[in-house]
Amino acid sequence: MILTGADIVIRCLQDEGIEYIFGYPGGAALHIYDAMYRQDKVKHVLVRHEQGATHAADGYARATGKPGVVLVTSGPGVTNTVTGIATAFMDSIPMVVITAQVPSHLIGDDAFQEVDTVGVTRPCVKHNFLVKDVTRLAETMKKAFYIASSGRPGPVVVDVPKDVTARSAEYVYPDTMSMRSYQPRVRGHNKQIRKGIDLLVKAKKPIIYTGGGAVLADAADALTELVNTLEYPSTSTLMGLGAIPASNPNFLGMLGMHGTYESNMAMYECDVMLAVGARFDDRVTGELSKFSPKSEIVQIDIDPSSIGKNVPVAVPIVGDCNAVLLEMNAQLKTRLHEINRKAIDSWWGTVNRWKSKDSLAYDSSDTVIKPQHVVQKMLEITKGEAYITSDVGQHQMWAAQYYAFEQPRKWINSGGLGTMGFGLPAAMGVQLAFPGEVVVCITGDASIQMMLQELSTCLQYCLPVKVINLNNQYMGMVRQWQEFFYDRRYSHSYMDALPDFVALAESYGHVGMRVETPDKVDAVLSEAFSMKDRLVFVDVITDPTENVYPMIAAGKGHNEMQLKPNGGDVTERELA
Repeated sequence: MILTGADIVIRCLQDEGIEYIFGYPGGAALHIYDAMYRQDKVKHVLVRHEQGATHAADGYARATGKPGVVLVTSGPGVTNTVTGIATAFMDSIPMVVITAQVPSHLIGDDAFQEVDTVGVTRPCVKHNFLVKDVTRLAETMKKAFYIASSGRPGPVVVDVPKDVTARSAEYVYPDTMSMRSYQPRVRGHNKQIRKGIDLLVKAKKPIIYTGGGAVLADAADALTELVNTLEYPSTSTLMGLGAIPASNPNFLGMLGMHGTYESNMAMYECDVMLAVGARFDDRVTGELSKFSPKSEIVQIDIDPSSIGKNVPVAVPIVGDCNAVLLEMNAQLKTRLHEINRKAIDSWWGTVNRWKSKDSLAYDSSDTVIKPQHVVQKMLEITKGEAYITSDVGQHQMWAAQYYAFEQPRKWINSGGLGTMGFGLPAAMGVQLAFPGEVVVCITGDASIQMMLQELSTCLQYCLPVKVINLNNQYMGMVRQWQEFFYDRRYSHSYMDALPDFVALAESYGHVGMRVETPDKVDAVLSEAFSMKDRLVFVDVITDPTENVYPMIAAGKGHNEMQLKPNGGDVTERELA
């Protein structure tokens, strides 16, 4: 079968089973867009900004586990994708970004809309390709999907010059792919697994610490079985929420900078830590010199470069989280009698004493809306079954703290890069993947304006996303840090001249609502969620002075959390 390069690109997507591609056309990409027009298997979603395309593909990938696909033109089309590519790279999200390029003979000549795509994206991709030979195009596309989806997932860029999309070649798409230089390890080494179990069964103050890798590996069932079998305290990073059901009695909530008191104290005091698909990010560890000083660490990760990268590890286990946990569960069945249950019961006594502090309690109000209450009401209305996307800032933390995630892949947020503008386009990708599900974008007045134009995309494709804007007239997290660490010098964190979000939503053809007093919250949210087939933008005017607690300040350890709005660190001494 002889096809043009443009037709080869589309045929590769068809053979990969790709349902949606998110993109924006331009001159260098027109051959591919013409090939797109002549078929109906792959559906194209026309975004309003190339960054929106990457975030939509990212949201689709996080929710489904399948690679998201993006198509953009050269030059500014490529550079507009870089933030979204970096977002996916930091959180290990599978994505294939197809970028058109100027004709081969013009590369390096500063041609119109030319940019060095490979050079620009190299620092924030898992791999990238520049395809100069049409006979290698199909094989390169197969490699791109294989690399993006295997091992530690990530974004892969395929840069295709316009003349390559015009030339013709025989179409042969490989059924499988094997690369000698790239062979990710799936099964963990049995000896290392035994060593890890040796530590776990002898522990007196253990904790199981879960990261986003457990979600990406679809390891939730095996992880929950391990937690229930051992009956050890368990915690999660921001990215790992949902891998262990929030209602599990062994789950202590999220840890880290804005984690619960009990999870952070347990991390600080533990003697054995099992880290599952977690990379010991600085927002989790706090001050490294004060991190878990008494613990021996067992770390499971498919990426060997992540093991021991930030903290010393006693037992490294390289492999897929699900495969390793399944093997651990099998071996543990004959070792449970070795666990010192008396010591574990004593440890739980200490943990429950920390838990009694109720570190997520907040002061309610009859005069101003507390954002925590809004999230809790959403949880009640949706019965915890919604897909939740967020932008970045205070609203992101409140969503993570107060929306109890019972399943993996329901919490969609930018963790590593912290990208404002992520929430709305990510929600579009999730809604397209699951048209019958409730998809909610929790955002803030600063973040939503980064990608607000995607409301137009939502209208075109009839996406009934619910946008909950926790509007405090500030860049909330910036203002919080300025209050704590810059003597209340609120330099450029106040969002002056905000639009009328209700009128703006309505101008895009959607339903707009506003709620300004606590007594109206329940009714307005209930009405919004009752509109199953409409995008509803709810502008919630919240307390502008509210801060996210608990908080670990820079330079502090897990045992030095600030819990109270009136100041003062709360340490273990308070509970003695």
